[in-house]
Amino acid sequence: MIRFAASLLLLFFFSLSVKAQTAAPPPPPPPPLTPEQNAWAADTAKPCYKDPDMPAFNIRLMDSSTIFNTFNIPEGKLFAVVFFDPNCKHCKRSIAQLLGAMETVDHIQFYFITPTHMMSDLRKFYSDNNMASYKNIVLAGRDYEFFFFNHYRTINVPDVALYDKHKKIVKLIEGEFGPAEILKYMPK
Repeated sequence: MIRFAASLLLLFFFSLSVKAQTAAPPPPPPPPLTPEQNAWAADTAKPCYKDPDMPAFNIRLMDSSTIFNTFNIPEGKLFAVVFFDPNCKHCKRSIAQLLGAMETVDHIQFYFITPTHMMSDLRKFYSDNNMASYKNIVLAGRDYEFFFFNHYRTINVPDVALYDKHKKIVKLIEGEFGPAEILKYMPK
């Protein structure tokens, strides 16, 4: 009886090993992602895409005493939050391109914010670029709570967060940008 049970057990294990050897090969790995798919995957991992509503955060305006909260950005107009440093050459180049073609993006309201501690640098940049003369530049101020970096998970400046008329994010552009790139996501 023990021999019979041992024979059955041996037969059982032998059949398992034969099945394991004849099992179908694993499926091939998926094809690599295209650069566009990689960019999309990276974008959608950012918190601003998980919660697309414009977050409320404080901006200290250039008078150094007034605080503007982004909750007060009105619905009904396209807008962009431009995060920059007045002393950054990439920021200067991007903003110069934008200001040089401002008539092409006059349907978008712009909010310029900086993390810089020197409000005098922001005032000089604003004045040197004659930003007060553009009707669609709503304000310039300082992100004194460093909210932009933390919420949008950006690493460098410049960056621009583009929002639709319902205060939902359309696109976060990281790095240098120009009016053509903004218009790609926010056409007239």
